Amino acid sequence: MDKRKEKEIQHQESMWKGAPESGFLKAKELRNNMTLPEKLLWEELKDNKFLGYKFRRQHPIGIYIVDFYAHKLKLVIEVDGQYHEKPEQENLDKERTIFIEFNGLKVIRFTNEEVLVHVKTVIQKIKNEIDLIEKLAIE
Repeated sequence: MDKRKEKEIQHQESMWKGAPESGFLKAKELRNNMTLPEKLLWEELKDNKFLGYKFRRQHPIGIYIVDFYAHKLKLVIEVDGQYHEKPEQENLDKERTIFIEFNGLKVIRFTNEEVLVHVKTVIQKIKNEIDLIEKLAIE
C-alpha cells in the first residue's frame, strides 16, 4: 500500500473521521462565533475540568462539525437552536446522527433552552452518559 493511501486510511479512522480541510476552517470560524448556550456549556467542559476528560469544541467529524467532542469517550454533544425543530432540519439531523453513530460515536442532544435554563440538569445528564460509557468499557 502506498504512503498516501495509508495516510488517508489513518485519517478516516482518526478522531476526525475523514474530515475535509474545509471543515477545519469552518470549525475555527464557528469556535470564534459560539452561541450563548455553547459558551455556557463550554465553560463546564473546557480545560479537562469535566471529570478529567478532554472535550473539543466545534470539532470536524467527516463532513460535519459537532459542537463538542470527547475522543476518549467517543462522545458527541450537540446543542440545538430552534431551527432544529423544523421538519427538514430534523431529517438532516437524523442523517448526521446516523453518520456519526456509524463511526462508533455516541450522540447526545440538548436544546439551547435546556442549556440556558437548566444547565445543571444538562451537566448531570452528561455525567450520567459518561458513567454509562465508562461502565460499558469495563464490561
